Amino acid sequence: MKITWLGHSSFRIEIGGQVLLVDPWLNGNPMLPEDSHAAATDGASHILLTHAHFDHVADVLPLARKQGLTVVGQYDLMAHWEAQEMIEVIGFNKGGTVDLGGVKVTMVHATHSTSFGSDDGPRVPGTECGYMIAGEGHVIYLSGDTDVMADMGVFHELHQPDIGILCAGGYFTMDMRRAGYAARKFFDFKTVIPCHYRTFPILEQSAEELVKALPGVNVIEPEVMEPITL
Repeated sequence: MKITWLGHSSFRIEIGGQVLLVDPWLNGNPMLPEDSHAAATDGASHILLTHAHFDHVADVLPLARKQGLTVVGQYDLMAHWEAQEMIEVIGFNKGGTVDLGGVKVTMVHATHSTSFGSDDGPRVPGTECGYMIAGEGHVIYLSGDTDVMADMGVFHELHQPDIGILCAGGYFTMDMRRAGYAARKFFDFKTVIPCHYRTFPILEQSAEELVKALPGVNVIEPEVMEPITL
């Protein structure tokens, strides 16, 4: 399995014979050079969307159309896109599990917000979420944008994730301190990868506090376009 950070909250996850693009933000992403876009998306099979803020959704429809990718996400928005945008989708909801062929994905709760702009003001398409991604003997908890939740204890009991990809930049989501608390309090991760940080000055720039909060856990500060093999 390979996990490649594309900057911000975007990831490329190669698992179980599939290549999943998580919240792929390419154009305008200050962390991802334009000459890396093709390599970042090459061979992708699915897009996983956690919510509809611009820094998560901006490139979803263009990629889906250009590469014929199936978009996986919350039912309300997926049903709308299937009807209006004529793309392939898998729409489901929290607590549901879908099999992508060698990879099982369960949608779980997150606490954040979700909207995108329109001529009539903000549109709220469904709700925000996270995912449990199971394959190759691993379970990845992809938090999406969220704060700490007691629900995380339930997630651990049900799924036993060994890898956590946690938003940790603060201001819009958990910061490093809160992400460290969540990981220590509710989970038993072997590996933690922070995200949603370093993108803008307003966000945290280092995972040092997260590392200190999790002794014995392999906290990996990812580098853009450098695969992490687990």
